[in-house]
This record gives sequence, C-alpha cells and structure tokens, in this order.
Amino acid sequence: MTEKYPVMEEAQPIYLEGNKVGILISHGFTGSTQSMRPLGKAFAKAGYTVCGPRLKGHGTHYEDMEMTTHEDWIASIEEGYQWLKERCDTIFVTGLSMGGTLTLFLAEKYPEIMAVIPINAAIEIPDMEAMQLSNDRFLDAIGSDIKDPEVTELAYEKTPVRSVIEIVELMKNVKDNLHSITCPALILVSTEDHVVPPDNSQVIYDQISSSEKQIVQLKNSYHVATLDYDQQLIIDETLRFIEKVLNKAKV
Repeated sequence: MTEKYPVMEEAQPIYLEGNKVGILISHGFTGSTQSMRPLGKAFAKAGYTVCGPRLKGHGTHYEDMEMTTHEDWIASIEEGYQWLKERCDTIFVTGLSMGGTLTLFLAEKYPEIMAVIPINAAIEIPDMEAMQLSNDRFLDAIGSDIKDPEVTELAYEKTPVRSVIEIVELMKNVKDNLHSITCPALILVSTEDHVVPPDNSQVIYDQISSSEKQIVQLKNSYHVATLDYDQQLIIDETLRFIEKVLNKAKV
C-alpha cells in the first residue's frame, strides 16, 4: 500500500547525525514528527544522533492512515531503530502518546535498549473502547490537546474508526507485556490530559520490572506536552536522565 497524499512539510522524518549514542523519538496517533522536532533538535544539539520516523499513514491525510495497521506503525519505528543501530553503540527511546506505547513495545522486544522515556504513553483509553464501536467511518480529531493557546499540533482533523481499532489492539498487546521491561525508565506524565488518562503512566510504572524507574509530573501541559509549556522541562529531564544512565553504564 502506497500513500496517496504528499507528506506535509513539517511531517518529514527526522535524521540528525551526532555521536555514538542514539535517541529514537516517536510521534503519536494521528500526529506527526512536528510534535517531536523541538526535542530532536535539542538532543542533537547535545551531541546525540537522533532519528524520528514518520509513522506510516501519518503526516499526509487521514485516508492514508485509515489504510494502515498497528503492524505498519511498528514497522516504521523499527526501521528508525535499525537506522540508529547502524550508527550507534547505545540507543535510548522516547515517544509521545502512541509514540510512548511504541517506545514500550520496543523495550519489550529489544532488551538491549539502554533506557526508555515514555511521555503521556497510552496503554488503555476507555473512550477509545467505545469509539471503535462507532458506525461512522471517521470521528472528530483528537490532536492538539495543548494548554498553550499560541501552539497548534500538526495532526489530522479526523480520526478513522479503523485506526482506533488498531491502536486499541496495540495498547492491549503492550500492556500485557509491561512486566518484560527491565531497562531504566523515566516516565513523564501531564497531570491534566484530555486524551490519555494520566493513570496510564502509574500503571506503566507499577507493572514494568525495571529496578531504576521514576515518574516526573508535567503540571503545566496537556496531552501534547512536547509542544506545550513543559517542553523545556521534558528536554532538561530527559538529557539529565540519559547522562545519568550513561555514567552508570561506564562504572
């Protein structure tokens, strides 16, 4: 299946070459790489190699998304992971929303990942359980849940019901295997989120088997925290965490 629509300018994949430490960054459901670009640039400025894949069916048109499956989204993020593996010795993974879900998926599948930083990661959204039963083909947009009125997320104006069914399956699969995650984890969560219930992050914290794990609350952002008031806090906390993990690995 090839996509019918051109890729939007701000939705292009991110490839920034730096040192031998790679950071894989993933955008979320119906969103685009635009939501992760500021983080990617900050990580690259710190010297790291950054890859931010465009998940298949995203960043074009919601009709493209309707034709993709969660296996396609996994394939997109794994492609980015392989790109980093060819260039780096150590890889960290971070993602927003469904990007956080994919971050957790990778940690479940690839125990060699150094650490994960899920941001408002989704493992269970009760509203979506109901949405997937809709008789409509498309539902209202879920993107751009941002506290800062000056900022807009580049996301689809409609949500395909077929895609909701796919993310629900992905979340279930990831949730069922959280116990297999053992790498260090920094879990970032907005205290007010109108898309993913904040208690998802507590469940992730409780169920992963990592001995080194922490939750940091984002008190001044809604769901798309990477574009919101806490953007700099996310960057600072992530870079501090990565440095701490790397220093510990050297000992």
